[in-house]
Amino acid sequence: MMTISLKDYVSEIGQVRAGQRLGVTQIAISKALRSGRSIFVQIEEGHIAAFETKPFPAKQKSSRRLMGLDHTAD
Repeated sequence: MMTISLKDYVSEIGQVRAGQRLGVTQIAISKALRSGRSIFVQIEEGHIAAFETKPFPAKQKSSRRLMGLDHTAD
């Protein structure tokens, strides 16, 4: 099994082919690259899959903001 970053994978085969092989559009590949997300591609015996790593625990919004209570007075 080989694992490489999406950025490296795209530099080898291009955004259009990467999108086709991963089942997404070229635009989705472009957005993922621009956003700086930590996405990796795994290639194993002709099968390809992508996964994203994120910090744990993820930064959560405050409950006041989620409930719409975080307003300033006019």
